[in-house]
Amino acid sequence: MRARLIGVCLALALAACSSSGAEPVPVNGAEIPVRDRIAIEGLSGESLLEPGATVSLSDFAGQVVVLNVWGAWCGPCRAETPELIAAHDETADLPVGFLGIDVRDNDRGYAEDFARDRRVPYPSIYDPPARTLLKLGEYRGVTVPGTVVLDRRHRVAAVFLGDLLRTDLVPVVRRVAAET
Repeated sequence: MRARLIGVCLALALAACSSSGAEPVPVNGAEIPVRDRIAIEGLSGESLLEPGATVSLSDFAGQVVVLNVWGAWCGPCRAETPELIAAHDETADLPVGFLGIDVRDNDRGYAEDFARDRRVPYPSIYDPPARTLLKLGEYRGVTVPGTVVLDRRHRVAAVFLGDLLRTDLVPVVRRVAAET
């Protein structure tokens, strides 16, 4: 608990030091006002479960996107996976897509087994060196696990640092999906 509190405080301090002059980056599900949202562009990478195929944020045109940064080696990622699957299933009636970014898993087979064994229903980008995260701009320091909710124009609408619960994520996703 103490380590999590220190991590949140550190994230808030780093966000407050942003050179953009904008307000500190909201964390742990706080929604970002539309006027302050930053678009994420060009995010793509090799599919974890379909080697040679590319998964791209542009595959989710017009959809709210839940981007989850994870690793099979990460205990909290293992704990939150059922929560993300439940959130995926609960929002299936909405224009919402989920996309994982698997980082720091040098053993691809281990990461593939993790996703298959848990029947993760959405794609993941396989990115051991975490280069994909550079496309997140000022949000590139998202923790592992970390989740970024993008609005339909793929602008950052909310950020969750650390593992999350379905009950925290779904209301945010529903509100963002309801935006016009």
